[in-house]
Amino acid sequence: MEAAGTAAGPSPVRQAFLAHLGFRPDEFQVEAFDLVEAGQHVIVAAPTGAGKTLVADYAVALTLAAGLKALSNQKYHDLVAAHGSAQVGLLTGDNAINPEAPVVVMTTEVLRNMLYAGNALTRLAVVVLDEVHYLQDAYRGPVWEEVIIHLPRPIQLLCLSATVSNADELKEWIETVRGPTGLVVERKRPVDLENLYLIGERSSSHLHLIPIARGSRPNPNGFRYD
Repeated sequence: MEAAGTAAGPSPVRQAFLAHLGFRPDEFQVEAFDLVEAGQHVIVAAPTGAGKTLVADYAVALTLAAGLKALSNQKYHDLVAAHGSAQVGLLTGDNAINPEAPVVVMTTEVLRNMLYAGNALTRLAVVVLDEVHYLQDAYRGPVWEEVIIHLPRPIQLLCLSATVSNADELKEWIETVRGPTGLVVERKRPVDLENLYLIGERSSSHLHLIPIARGSRPNPNGFRYD
């Protein structure tokens, strides 16, 4: 895919995508859009709720416009709602729905198995790896590493994570095994995190929602429900 952000303005695909949004993307999202359009592998590290998935949505829109194929483990039903059931497939260990669709949601294990089975993946343009910090997981991490290493070189990677702490090191490693890689980091958290207790009464359907802490101290009301 050629970079579409030129002096002449946004590409038709970008214009249509932005018009459908109904809001202006944040700077980090625009930066990531540009890197995706330029054909680079991209890592987006941003807090929960910041809008990382929008970058994946844009990668899918670009891929569909180019008539190619994207593999994504984003939510299947969200993609169906956005693009229609004919455009989206699902492949897990238990389910196979429309596996020849232009956009396929699958587990990382299924993709790894496809690689080892000798699947050529000739129509595949982009792979979206959500929650890429799973690389640090002792059990599942090797699967993610194998996918990143063994995907055919022309395939573009888009890696998303809210909790990856060593984004610079991850970028350097992906650049070593796959080629030029862009890193987009957003540190502003748009959605406040609150720690709450949710307690249900045994004798009724009533639920109590109370803060875990009051200031710097545990909420004494929590002990009432122990």
